Amino acid sequence: MNEINDKNHTMENNLEKLKYPIGKFQQPEEISIHHLESWIKIIEEFPGRLSEEVKNLSDTDLEKKYRPNGWTIKQVVNHCADSHMNSLIRFKLALTEDTPTIKPYHENLWAELPDSRAFSIQSALKLLAGLHERWVYLLNNLSDPELERPFRHPEAKELITLKTNIGIYAWHCDHHLAHVRNAKLS
Repeated sequence: MNEINDKNHTMENNLEKLKYPIGKFQQPEEISIHHLESWIKIIEEFPGRLSEEVKNLSDTDLEKKYRPNGWTIKQVVNHCADSHMNSLIRFKLALTEDTPTIKPYHENLWAELPDSRAFSIQSALKLLAGLHERWVYLLNNLSDPELERPFRHPEAKELITLKTNIGIYAWHCDHHLAHVRNAKLS
């Protein structure tokens, strides 16, 4: 029986590593200016890094998955466009409303829609380039009080400050880049 439990535990650990190849987001106890600058740089460079990862992939390559029952590279790229659009809107809501409750979305269902599953990734890459250019400009021009502005996430049932969300999305960029790299190896 221990052998079966060990095998199941190993399989769960392997699946977890495939789901979170860089680990889960770890929020620092204190978010410094260094953290923010580093995170904003990751967000700024993400569209170029992602484009570089997928530039020579064939249609067959774009259908590769980073894990069993996971998304294809095409779905990951399109998910990033969807997710980052939502994030920019959440930033703007937090900057213009008092502690807004954001609207979550069903990312797994969005990933199954035709524009995520079957449409070329080129529009998502263009969208990410423009979106990130605008987003980074906004991030670089936020005051300390604005960075402390929160929004309420109804699923997590917690308040998330904009400075924390910058870290979450820097992690999100690297997280999905790792997914694409892993899928290319499969």
